[in-house]
Amino acid sequence: MALEINSLAKTYSNGVHALKEVSLTVDEGIYGLLGPNGAGKTTFMRVLATLMVPDKGTVTLDGIDVLQSPEIIRQQLGYLPQDFGVYPNVTAEAMLDQLAVFKGFTRYQERRELVAHQLQMVNLYEQRNQKLGTYSGGMRQRFGIAQALLGEPRLIIVDEPTAGLDPTERIRFQNLLYEISVNRILILSTHIVDDLNDLCQKMAIMHHGEIIHQGNPAEMIRQLEGQIWMSPAAAVPEEMPAAITRRMFRGEKYLRVLSADQPGEEFDPVAADLNDVYFAVIRNSSIQNRETELNLSNKSDS
Repeated sequence: MALEINSLAKTYSNGVHALKEVSLTVDEGIYGLLGPNGAGKTTFMRVLATLMVPDKGTVTLDGIDVLQSPEIIRQQLGYLPQDFGVYPNVTAEAMLDQLAVFKGFTRYQERRELVAHQLQMVNLYEQRNQKLGTYSGGMRQRFGIAQALLGEPRLIIVDEPTAGLDPTERIRFQNLLYEISVNRILILSTHIVDDLNDLCQKMAIMHHGEIIHQGNPAEMIRQLEGQIWMSPAAAVPEEMPAAITRRMFRGEKYLRVLSADQPGEEFDPVAADLNDVYFAVIRNSSIQNRETELNLSNKSDS
């Protein structure tokens, strides 16, 4: 099973190019989509979820045209949006029962068993009679997965699922995502680097509506080995061309630099990580965009 995405483009009425010729092939398992806020991730997710029509491009799931046959795809789709609203005065069991009706489960006994199974799967069965308004953030996210999995979907889309969760809930939710991804395609959109490092075998980085880097996270990190250097920020100039990020480490701010050679004797080599990959790729993309804009400006002036 594979999801094929070719040349997706979307421009909003205000002129914002949310998607620019996005192409990806996504196989079974968890595929991560990483990017800063405003990168186009949510627009991309909404197109895949058949909630938005792109200006151009194609999406197929096992040969089925997602954009031309949205009613067929919705039967195989589970979606957990970034802002998953709940009715605060309704119990989890009653809400999930109603959502199951919307999914086409009209037989009472079948639906009752399905609801119980879904709540047990996300470890909320004991809280089934609790009102959703009393749920913690992590419990609401787990309820969101329970509703997304109604009908055994083959394609699951989750948008920023761990934002705002405490460390315990975040780990619990990561484990749940891993378990439900077996024999399915699960696309995980996030701006939290560690989520992808822990969960994904394949990922892509999106910036300004474009896919600017993709591959295996471990391989991406390996490609930077021997090129990451770190120094206390106070010991180096404020501006360094090769700097990729400034981070706090044990109560002190450090500068991390991408360089084939030691950038200065105050720098020590350190192991690369996925944050280094992300910031290096975003930095290079921003530089290229500025150069392109400058070239276009120079051509128009001449």
